[in-house]
Parts: sequence; C-alpha cells; structure tokens
Amino acid sequence: MGAGIPVRIRHEVIGPPAIRSTEEPSHRRPCGAAADANLLNSTATNEAHKSAMTKSQSHTRHAALWSAAMLFAGALTAHAAAVAPPSMLQLAQRIHAQAPNIGMAAITTSLEAYVHVREEKLTDKPLVTIVDYSVSSAHRRLAVADVESGKVLFYTYVAHGKGSGLTYATHFSNRPGTDASSLGVFLTANTYYGEHGYSLRLKGLDPKFNGDAYQRDIVVHSAWYVSKTFALAHGRMGLSWGCFALSRKVESAIVHLIQGATVLVGYYPDPRWLHSSAFLKTSG
Repeated sequence: MGAGIPVRIRHEVIGPPAIRSTEEPSHRRPCGAAADANLLNSTATNEAHKSAMTKSQSHTRHAALWSAAMLFAGALTAHAAAVAPPSMLQLAQRIHAQAPNIGMAAITTSLEAYVHVREEKLTDKPLVTIVDYSVSSAHRRLAVADVESGKVLFYTYVAHGKGSGLTYATHFSNRPGTDASSLGVFLTANTYYGEHGYSLRLKGLDPKFNGDAYQRDIVVHSAWYVSKTFALAHGRMGLSWGCFALSRKVESAIVHLIQGATVLVGYYPDPRWLHSSAFLKTSG
C-alpha cells in the first residue's frame, strides 16, 4: 500500500521596507540658503520614496507568489490524500466503523493474514471475509470487506459448530468427528449444490488448526437456524457441525462473491494460533 509523497516548498517572507521621512515639520518655513538645503532634502525624499515604492511592489509580488505556492502545495496535498491508498490502520478503522461488532484485533489480524496470503500469490482478489468468534453468535460477527477501499460489502450473522460451545465459541478443533469450528486462515475454493443448497468449499492454510477443513467438509452454507428472529427467540444462533452457516437471505450472494480463492479468517484470540501461523507477523 503506497503513500503520498510529501511536497516541501521553501519560502521567504519579505517584510515591508522601513521608510524614514526627511520632510521638515510644517511649522518651519525655510528661506535663503535654508531653502537650497530643503530642495536637496526634497530631492532625497523623492528618491527614497521611489525606492520604497519599488521595494513595496517587490514585496507585493513575492507575497502573491508565496500565496500561490501555498495554494498549489495545499492542492497537491489534498490530491495525494485523495488518491493514496489507506494505511492498514485506516483500513481497519473504516471496516470497524461499518461493522462495529467485529473487534479491531480481529480486523487487523485478518488484514495481516490477507497481506501474507497475497504475498504468497495465493490470491489476487481484494476481498477478505472476517469472522470474529469472540463475539456472541446472537450478534452479527461476519464481514466481507474490500481491502482496497475499506468498504464492507456484507455484515451478517454466522453460526459456529456445536462442538465449539453454545452462545460463544470457545473450543476449536481440526479433528474429524468433533463437530467443532476451526480457527485460522482459509482460502475459498469451489462451489457445489449439496444438502444445504448452494455451498462453498474451503481450504485451510494453517495446518495445525484447519489443515483438514476440506476433508472434514467444513464449508459455507445456508441454514434455517441462522436469522435475527432465531437469535431473538433463543438468545443465540443454532449450531452447525463445524461449518460457517449463514442466513438463507444472504448466503447465496456471499458465496457468489467470495468463491474462487479469496481469504477468509476465523478469528479468536488464541495465542497458540496467533504465534504460530505462517500468515501472521506475530508468529515465531
């Protein structure tokens, strides 16, 4: 992500010249030799006045040029701010402002993972799907964001596996038969039509935490037990067998958007994952 190049313009502020008057006080009327002296003084006064006017005009020109330069510099700065891509922090703040349930730690971690996945040339698409498992399933905790603009394209509910907990997901596994959700960095794969309709397969990129996701059939699919109405009635969403289960209202649109090698991050503040994932800068 680039940054604008600062523009420095050196300028010198020129103050108005000091003018010393040589005129006689009005109550003294010169005569004779004194008149000749006054004539000389008058001539000197005219020359000083001309010099002062020249310096004043020069000062005016310099001031005008300085003002124009400052206006131009301001325009360049504004243009650079408009075209420069946002920093990682600015991007995270924009996403958080549109998806406030999702914590800044989940957002920044997901953006870091996205950067590393892209460096490995595993994706060339500017999308990241963030799931914050530290948030209750009764609240919206999934966001799909455009990493170039920071625009959140979807912000919705997602269920976790019944092996991970009820309202909150607190246990995660990569083992078959646990029915638990998996942490870590995923890459979306192919779509298919199965028991839950239009669904999306996932490839786990963190071997110890989600490396068997594809074999475990950990996918993105729709479910009747994921909706605001269900959450209001039960205080949480229903439970999947470890999959990312979404509302039927939005699942097809989300799958269509994120299919085909985009990044999805299942976040939880687990220090084992945070310090061992090859896609996080904090890993050892």
